[in-house]
Formats: sequence, C-alpha cells, structure tokens
Amino acid sequence: MQIEIRGGRLIDPGPGIDRLAGVYIRDGRIAGIDSPPSQWKADRVLDATGLVVAPGLVDLAVRLREPGLEYKATLESEMAAAVAGGVTSLACPPDTDPPLDEPGLVEMLKHRARLLNQAHVYPVGALTVGLAGETLTEMGELVDAGCVAFSQAEHPLLDTQVLYRAMQYAATFAHPVWLRPEDPHLARRGVAHDGEVATRLGLPAIPSAAETIALATILSLARETGARIHVCRLSTAQGVDMVRAAKKEGLPVTCDVAVHHLHLCDVDIGWFDTQCRLVPPLRGTRDRDALRAGLADGTIDLVCSDHTPVDDDGKQVPFGEAEAGATGLELLLPLVLSWAKRDRVPLITALSRVTADPARVLAMDVGHLRNGQPADLCLFAPDAPWRVEAKTLRSQGKNTPFLGHEVLGRVRYTLVSGQVVFEG
Repeated sequence: MQIEIRGGRLIDPGPGIDRLAGVYIRDGRIAGIDSPPSQWKADRVLDATGLVVAPGLVDLAVRLREPGLEYKATLESEMAAAVAGGVTSLACPPDTDPPLDEPGLVEMLKHRARLLNQAHVYPVGALTVGLAGETLTEMGELVDAGCVAFSQAEHPLLDTQVLYRAMQYAATFAHPVWLRPEDPHLARRGVAHDGEVATRLGLPAIPSAAETIALATILSLARETGARIHVCRLSTAQGVDMVRAAKKEGLPVTCDVAVHHLHLCDVDIGWFDTQCRLVPPLRGTRDRDALRAGLADGTIDLVCSDHTPVDDDGKQVPFGEAEAGATGLELLLPLVLSWAKRDRVPLITALSRVTADPARVLAMDVGHLRNGQPADLCLFAPDAPWRVEAKTLRSQGKNTPFLGHEVLGRVRYTLVSGQVVFEG
C-alpha cells in the first residue's frame, strides 16, 4: 500500500520542521518527505489541505482496564478512543486486576493489543509484587516480556527502604522508575485540595505537602542511587519548583502533568461535581498557573491524558465516595492546543510535549517522522470545533469534567504503521 499525504502543514518537533510538505508512505514506512521516492504511484491520496500533519501522539498514562476491569472499559473501546484522539503510542500503568507483576500478564496484554492492530502499547510493570509495596518484582523478566518502566501506579509504597532497594536495583540495570509523589498518611481519606473550596464543602482535604514531602524523598533517593526517575502527575507549584531545582542540579529526573490540571482548579468542583474527582486533586489557581508555565518552559517535560475510564456507578455517588479519574485520550490534543493558544506557546512546542518529549522519556523510537521510520501520523484540523458529548466519545468511560464544552482541534486521520486506522 502506497499512501500520499498532500498539501498539509508538516510539523515534526524533533528536528524542528514546520512547513508545507508532502509525505509518502510505502509498506508501512515513510518513504519520502517533500519529494516522492523513485517509481512512485500512490494507491491512495489523503488531501491534507488546511490540516496539520504531525507524528502520532505519545501518551504515557492510559488505563486500558484490561485485564480484570472490563466492566469499566475494554481494550477494544480504549484503543479505538486512542486512535480517534490521534494517539499512536501509549504506556499503560500496572494497576490492572491482577497487577502487571508477572511476564505472562504482560505478554497477554501485548498480544491482545497487537491483534487489534491499532496504537502501539507499552506496558509499565509493577515495581513490587501485587503493588503491595513489600517484595520487588522480577524486573528483568518483566523487561523481557515487554515492560518499559516500573511503577506503583496509585498504590503507596510505605516502606522507604523497599523503595530505596528498588531504585538501587533499577539503577544497576538502567530500568526507569515512574512514581507519583504523594505521602499516603497526609493524603489519607482526602478527596480535594486543602483550600477554601474543601473547607466550604466540608470535604476531607489533601495538603500540598503530601506531594512535596513525597517528592523530596524521591529526589533524595534518586540522588543517592542514581536511578532514572520519572515523576508522574505533578500538581503543585512547589513541586514544579523542586523539579526545576533537581534538573539544575543534574539529577536524572523527568516529570509530567495531566492535561486536565492545566485547565481546571479546585473551584471547578462547584457543588460536588464528581467528574472533578481526580487523583491528584485539582489544586488552587496558583498551582494551575505554575503547571502551565512549567510545561511551557520545559521544567515539566510532557503532558499526558491520565486516561482513567470509570463506569457511571463510580461517579453517580456523593463526591467523597466517587471513584477518581477522567477519560482523556480523545481530549488530549484539543486541550493541549487550548493551553498553547491561551499561553501563546508555539504550536511546534505544544506538539513536542505530546510527541517527541514523551517519546524521549519512553526511550522508544516513536514520536517523530523520518525516512524509513514506521508511519505513525496524526492529521488534524487545529481550528475545527466540536462539542464534547458522551455519544461522541469512543471510550467506554464517559467521565470527564469537559462534558458539554466546545473545544478546537479535530483529528481527521490517524495512521499506525502506514495503515489508516481512523478517519473523522
């Protein structure tokens, strides 16, 4: 199959390309940019006039809910949501049921994903057996099965010595460790940011110190062990400052932010809107603005969807009892474009935060376009409006604070390995 993409604005943040250019695809790979290869004859031409042609998005936090949680979502539904959102590569956390702590589970997940022939799936293995925080997993075997990093997901690791040993072992074999900083004792039973909103609504609160104390521990152990650490889902201004200082010091640390934390704050909880029940909680306006600025200046390396499909029963309860999480795969691109437009961030920089930068953290050869590279692309209309409605979302999870909102940025085509897997 030979596909020609004609007339689009090609933006590839890695090499800094931003110009009108044609893209030529043969046998699933990019065969030419600007000019076609020899003896070229297209089997299909995609008219990209008025569209941005970019590398497929890379999302480092996507809960596919398999194995074990199929009542919330299935692999089929979430992979369809991924390609509808222009996401061609994704990493999935280990908090499935059972957790991804055995090679067989990882191999099964990768096999199921390959059969669907949509986005590339990169599992993140459990750091400890059962995510119980007591015994380290067999990291080498999990890497052989396909794991790209190790994490506790949302499960606390109470024993600092276990974390220390885990980071020592990971550093020895250059395994990345992905951790979300939260002190479980300070966060215990909390559901909202410790501020005026939580006080007014009478909600149990989580102070900013829950993040910064845990982050200080992680950074200290990174300094001690030399482990490569990725800090997941920063939510506080102080946390951004701490990561900025750690990078200046030269620590091998990267970090991300969830896309909804760039737009929302604790005020958006309103009168107990359970769609805003998130982990970490929505913080204050100062925190939100610091996250936006940190993403713009590169302190925060990338933005992810933190895609967490939840069934209706998990949200249609009182706020304090609601299950945390929001669907985000199909909203990642428009919400990033909205951030860039509001903060006057160049489009090429904004796209880097969801392509080249997460690919660098993932350490996979994705998120860019060059000759011979598998043709994973996202073609989108940057100014096309659409309304976020449950019926328009392909994810089985319809839980998002943005229901009813109009957003800009609509994916028209998604290609994975040279195959058109989505047309919108």
